[in-house]
Amino acid sequence: MPVKKNKPAAESAETKKDADLNPDKERSDAQLMTTNQGVKINDDQNSLKAGERGSTLMEDFIFREKMTHFDHERIPERIVHARGSAAHGFFKLYESQAGLTKARFLTDTSVATPVFVRFSTVAGSRGSTDLARDVRGFAVKFYTEEGNFDLVGNNMPVFFIQDAIKFPDLIHAVKPEPHHEMPQAASAHDTFWDFISLMPESTHMIMWLMSDRAIPRSYRMMEGFGVHTFRLVNDAGIAHFVKFHWKPLLGVHSVAWDEAQNISGKDPDFHRRDLWEAIESGAYPEWELGIQVVPEKDEHKFEFDLLDPTKIIPEELVPVKRIGKLTLNRNPDNFFAETEQVAFHIGNVVPGIDFTNDPLLQGRLFSYTDTQLIRLGGPNFHEIPINRPIVPIHNNQRDGYMRQQINVGKTSYHPNSIGSGCPFQAGKLQGGFTAYAERIDASKVRARSKSFRDHFSQAKLFYNSQSDPEKDHMVDAFSFELGKVEIKEVRERMLGILSLVDMGLANRVARNLGLNVPEPERPINKSVPADGNSEDFEPLTDVKSSVDKSAALSMANTVKDSIKTRKIAFLVDEGVNDDSVVTMQDMLLDQGAVVELIGPRLGTITGQNNTIIPVNKSLLTAASVFYDAVYVPGGANSIGSLAKDPQAIHFLNEAFKHCKTIAADSDAATVLQQTYFARRVPTEPTTDNKAVDEGLIIHNDMAALSKQFIAAVSKHRFWDREPERKVPA
Repeated sequence: MPVKKNKPAAESAETKKDADLNPDKERSDAQLMTTNQGVKINDDQNSLKAGERGSTLMEDFIFREKMTHFDHERIPERIVHARGSAAHGFFKLYESQAGLTKARFLTDTSVATPVFVRFSTVAGSRGSTDLARDVRGFAVKFYTEEGNFDLVGNNMPVFFIQDAIKFPDLIHAVKPEPHHEMPQAASAHDTFWDFISLMPESTHMIMWLMSDRAIPRSYRMMEGFGVHTFRLVNDAGIAHFVKFHWKPLLGVHSVAWDEAQNISGKDPDFHRRDLWEAIESGAYPEWELGIQVVPEKDEHKFEFDLLDPTKIIPEELVPVKRIGKLTLNRNPDNFFAETEQVAFHIGNVVPGIDFTNDPLLQGRLFSYTDTQLIRLGGPNFHEIPINRPIVPIHNNQRDGYMRQQINVGKTSYHPNSIGSGCPFQAGKLQGGFTAYAERIDASKVRARSKSFRDHFSQAKLFYNSQSDPEKDHMVDAFSFELGKVEIKEVRERMLGILSLVDMGLANRVARNLGLNVPEPERPINKSVPADGNSEDFEPLTDVKSSVDKSAALSMANTVKDSIKTRKIAFLVDEGVNDDSVVTMQDMLLDQGAVVELIGPRLGTITGQNNTIIPVNKSLLTAASVFYDAVYVPGGANSIGSLAKDPQAIHFLNEAFKHCKTIAADSDAATVLQQTYFARRVPTEPTTDNKAVDEGLIIHNDMAALSKQFIAAVSKHRFWDREPERKVPA
């Protein structure tokens, strides 16, 4: 696919040596600096002047070209999804879906479709942190044999609003407040919650945003969703409604909120770095593409509207069928040229995939093109290499800013006879895109279907589906966010909205805010037009979901059977038991984990058997928040040193605070005895069940210790420590 240029061949050692010895010897043109016009540059270190100490001359075209390009190196950043990270990969279909769609990449199992995937936060600028409490973008560009298909989604399956006309309002509300440009990459401020408390249609999405889904462990461990309901259309013209899902093979995992705040200060590039390093190491991230399919005849069989973007289809009602796998296996060569210039568009579809009348989707069909025109300099952004399809482009579009294609011939119109009629229209028989023939018989109105008025049943479903620790986290999140709101009336109004979701939730948040839960304001929906009938806009508060709980909505039910790519910290110092280090390291590496040795200082240490051991990080630069688990090997000298090191003890306290697995050789238990959680440290070798249940492991047998450690780390976190995790760390 033409999205990656070949790299120039590396210089041989002989060539480089010869050039060093003969600096005046002419080298190949590929190695010589030139202007953008190919003119060889003699001196790139000095501008052309009128004398050595004179003025720079305007005729210095080399200086002007270099400086002009530098001045324009930055393009306007995306209004939303500005901070992102991306990778190349491919999609492989498991079995043909020809019964549902004629899209070739979903019917031909022999094709590996190239993809480019961009992950992002939404609210923050390019310079903000990866660990903000925020929605994450999950956009996939498929370079198919029928043209580009963009599946532009998020890590949450619903959205804040039902109609795209409200999108500017939403983003104005969540962005930093315009009078002082604060806070950055945060929704915890007055304007956002003022908007949300007046727009009850946002309630379901707010439950997702205040959940742990908003602070993922990594991009590799979060789901993706197409959000909207699309159509699949087969060769016979029969259509089905479809929801798209991305299911990560590593499971869906998060970090703790306090941990996220710490990471933001210590490494705001945490998610970007994680994705890059995983791909560079060959631990390729993988997701399965899932679809929920609803026949057109069943469009109205649910208690919710399929076209409402604030609703999901519970998997208990329509299971997700996994039809193929996405693998990311190559990092970009140039961040700007690829990650920054990639232009996704929800309107980029191929034959066999079509739109529905979702009013948010319909509005996005306009806004994406409009956005790319200003960001990428004009109408030819599709010619930027990362955006080009892998199939030839033939049309009568011409000229414009940054045009790259050189069109030949006299004709740029259709029909024509001078150019032999080219380019020809494909027509149905040759695979041309044909919009689904949906029957429409309606008046032009500015209105919204009454079937969109249920704003609370699925918000209740989401909250009821969470585990107790996840509910506790949501209480903390609402309390933190609303605690940052300065206007009391906004806090109280939002508490009224929460009482319509769950009174227990509302009461717990109110207690933390020092308020009482008020009766919800009437009318609840403040977006009613001044001359409108409020009854036509007021949300329905008595709709009950046909599903009481949905297992897919809780991360407690995610995949927990692997430690692949999990980062494990070993705390070591001089005199460490080198046999324990090597044995445990080998066992963890065999399971696909990443091991880093951390000591009081960089360099090397000497084990008790005189083995020279390199230290990867020092306690000055490493922090427990960068790791999924901690291991303390034995060795009398190492143990004695670490037990007296405040930084090592803090490292362990913080790991415990964030509910991570901690393991130690039996003789290293004395280090753990210096921690805040010493009373929880086992005094006898742990049993398998105790180790997996509590995540604190002590053993004198390396085989048993490693087995228990691996099993515990695969469980991700031990949230039952929550009442104790606010420790002095």
